[in-house]
Amino acid sequence: MGPTPDLAEPERQYVLLRLLRTHLAPYRTAIGLLVAFQFLQTCASLYLPTLNADIIDNGVVKGDTGYIMEFGGLMIAVSVLQVLGQIGAVYYGARTASALGRDVRAAIFDRVQSFSAREVGQFGAPSLITRTTNDVQQVQMLVLMSFTLMVSAPIMCVGGIVMALGQDVPLSGVLLGVVPVLGVSVSLIVKRMRPLFRTMQERLDTVNRVLREQISGNRVIRAFVRDEYEKERFKGANTDLTEMSLATGRLMALMFPVVMTVVNVSSVAVVWFGAHRIDSGGMQIGALTAFLAYLMQIVMAVMMATFMFMMVPRAEVCAERIEEVLDTRSSVVPPKDPVRTLRRHGHLEVRGAEFRYPGAEEPVLREVSLTARPGETTAVIGSTGSGKSTLLGLVPRLVDATAGEVLVDGENVRGLDPALLAKTVSLVPQKPYLFSGTVATNLRYGNPDATDEDLWHALDVAQAKEFVTGLEGGLDAPVAQGGTNVSGGQRQRLAIARTLVQRPEIYLFDDSFSALDYATDAALRAALARETAEATVVIVAQRVSTIRDADRIIVMDEGRVVGEGRHHELMAENETYREIVLSQLTEAEAA
Repeated sequence: MGPTPDLAEPERQYVLLRLLRTHLAPYRTAIGLLVAFQFLQTCASLYLPTLNADIIDNGVVKGDTGYIMEFGGLMIAVSVLQVLGQIGAVYYGARTASALGRDVRAAIFDRVQSFSAREVGQFGAPSLITRTTNDVQQVQMLVLMSFTLMVSAPIMCVGGIVMALGQDVPLSGVLLGVVPVLGVSVSLIVKRMRPLFRTMQERLDTVNRVLREQISGNRVIRAFVRDEYEKERFKGANTDLTEMSLATGRLMALMFPVVMTVVNVSSVAVVWFGAHRIDSGGMQIGALTAFLAYLMQIVMAVMMATFMFMMVPRAEVCAERIEEVLDTRSSVVPPKDPVRTLRRHGHLEVRGAEFRYPGAEEPVLREVSLTARPGETTAVIGSTGSGKSTLLGLVPRLVDATAGEVLVDGENVRGLDPALLAKTVSLVPQKPYLFSGTVATNLRYGNPDATDEDLWHALDVAQAKEFVTGLEGGLDAPVAQGGTNVSGGQRQRLAIARTLVQRPEIYLFDDSFSALDYATDAALRAALARETAEATVVIVAQRVSTIRDADRIIVMDEGRVVGEGRHHELMAENETYREIVLSQLTEAEAA
């Protein structure tokens, strides 16, 4: 399952609620305390205008200083309660919102780690990064603002209306016009903002993708002098995002003038009608002052809700994108009752394997069968696109065969414990990746308990000892993300050394010698032959010189096995292999 199409508005709201309900459930106690603090500070805020009205009507107007001092002290005490309630609410709100963000990011990370190459390709790395960072941040911000504003807004609005009615019922008729107008205005604006926010998040994905490509492909850009072209490409993506941000910003900017217009008109109406009520003796000056304060509290509650409504559409879109990742199940499913021990040591068999991408008209692999035994080297060769790398990916379960089976020591890899499979099988990919850290941390990636002697031995076999010794720090020399501070050949040798440190029973080399010169290639293969003499070795290669001495050579073409045998046998009997060999060597060299 990949990204889903746009959801209807009620469905999108449900997705956001489901996400919040799931990940806020462990924090019920903190949320309960937060609501209690919000209720305390809101009640204090609502009580202050009434106290102020009493001081004006019974203290200021009558000149009673004692009354003013007495109720003034009470106002100070209520204000202190209000401040304490606000501090408690903000404290628990911030803690809970931060915990929510942490938990959702962890959930996305865990789910992505379970994905096969197929699911990662469906979403794309830039989109997964955006969903883990920016999308989670939007939901977290909504929760924080909800806890600090939205909880108190309905209490403030309802309480303000009740307290305003207590001051003067006829004047409260103004509220009947204010609240509906604000509600309708806000709803119309928010409805137009929802689709814009989805487009904005998608265009943010595009900016991330373009930027990531340009950073990763910096050398290629410079080599072909395409700086100006890439600048224009980024400018286009950036401009698209800017235009969408401006479109949403214009709607957000429209919100506040509308609200403030209603606020100012309603204030004028209250003063106008209130003055007539005071003139007729229907109400007192303090009551009018309190009514104005309650009106402002009601409008402020509506404004807080308005601010929240502006954030909700974007958070709904982000929640939908987060749930797309969390709801996606990997096509490589861990076994329910895994096999935790193996009988033999490194016997690999592929029986009638087929692999087809979802929706593809033709499979990448068709009825592929091969056997690789301990103590032997099995080579796989074929033209580009013949399915060699996909075949190797079936063994460590980077992807699962859509038909047929892959057996390790007689057990289907689908039923093996993932930790056991990772310990038994090690793959050096076509494009080896090194993690930021040091040479030592990268080499110990598959075996954290390896000693320095083990690391140096692996480096010696991988023909990397000499260049690592020359690095400042040796094993502690820094390695940049992706290994960009070492050459392609050095990166391949370090990746091979990392596999040797792990000491698996089945070694899979996916064109892992392509960046090496012929002398280093020959020396490395000779050292590997001694090191892996009792292990099963499968090599995918484009160079004939790399695989010509293999015990068994598998020839692939268009996803099928079209030949199997030793070099001299295939040269005599297999036309596909013969064409590959003669494209690289002369007839005499091939013989």
